[in-house]
Amino acid sequence: MKNLVFKLSVTAIFFSMVACSSTNRMTMGITQPAQISIPNDVVNVGVINRSSASEKNKVLDDIDKILSLEGLNLDKEGAQNAISGLKYELERGNQFDVVKIIDNQKEVAKGLSVFPAELSWEIVDRLCKENGVDVIFSLEFYDTDTAADYELTMVNIPNNLGIKANVPGHRIKLNTTIKNGWRIYDPLNRTIVDEYVSNDRLFSMGEGINPVKALEAVVGRKEAVLSTSSKLGANYALFTRPEKIRIARDYFVKGSDNFEIAKRRAQAGDWDGAADLWNSELNNSKAKIAGRANYNMAISNEINGNLTKAIEFASRAYTDYETKEALQYVNMLKRRVVNQKELERQLSK
Repeated sequence: MKNLVFKLSVTAIFFSMVACSSTNRMTMGITQPAQISIPNDVVNVGVINRSSASEKNKVLDDIDKILSLEGLNLDKEGAQNAISGLKYELERGNQFDVVKIIDNQKEVAKGLSVFPAELSWEIVDRLCKENGVDVIFSLEFYDTDTAADYELTMVNIPNNLGIKANVPGHRIKLNTTIKNGWRIYDPLNRTIVDEYVSNDRLFSMGEGINPVKALEAVVGRKEAVLSTSSKLGANYALFTRPEKIRIARDYFVKGSDNFEIAKRRAQAGDWDGAADLWNSELNNSKAKIAGRANYNMAISNEINGNLTKAIEFASRAYTDYETKEALQYVNMLKRRVVNQKELERQLSK
């Protein structure tokens, strides 16, 4: 009974706090500039694979032998899938006229599980001229590393009568790490546009009457690695495109009757109607109310895309009326202005 009373009290306090909150939260959609800014004059891109299958010499037992032999092809096919995923997503974005995979370049392959030294600009220049591309997307390294752990356990194995029986067996747990790194070479400006590393992990488990049978029971691991590799390449390509996101903003709903009415208008989607009421409170004799009104007018202008005016209102809310929330908001708006200019530059291509 005491616990029930306590829970009811906590619930009541929570809803009381929500009801008494001086702000409401809203969200709006905006477009962010691409994380990777490709020069506007880039029309054609080339894609190369500097990775090669890592040499694995584990011969400790049957499990390691299987993993080692599979790993040679897995690294090769995984890297190819990463390249294909990148190419597909770059083409799907319609940002470039040509996306060309440049094969058979043995002098650039390294086969390391870490970033190799940067390609010389002489090699980059030659690759670009020979293939008619402006920049090079390079898979600098790709490596899968699988750790196997097995334990004795009871497993269900069908007997000769088709009835499953619990017998002593082995359980295999495989932890596969996929590591890959990318660079983008811009020969015209002699710059590395971007350098990026990502890691992903896959877990799989199988059981059998002996360790090798247990490993064979781990089905779909290769397919999962290849599918994940394609996504890793595609995700890197997405970094070159502007991204639509949602941002959250808090606006004031307490202070006067106008704020209460404006709250309902905002909840109904009538932001211009809410702004009319906030505007009428800009010169309120109470500094707290005037500050909140200026802050909310900044929100209104941001919704309408007028970031300059939004900064003016938010700055006034902080400097003239000491609305403490406004300072952080001013900085957020200034970052949005910088991002907006970069987005316009990227879209002017």
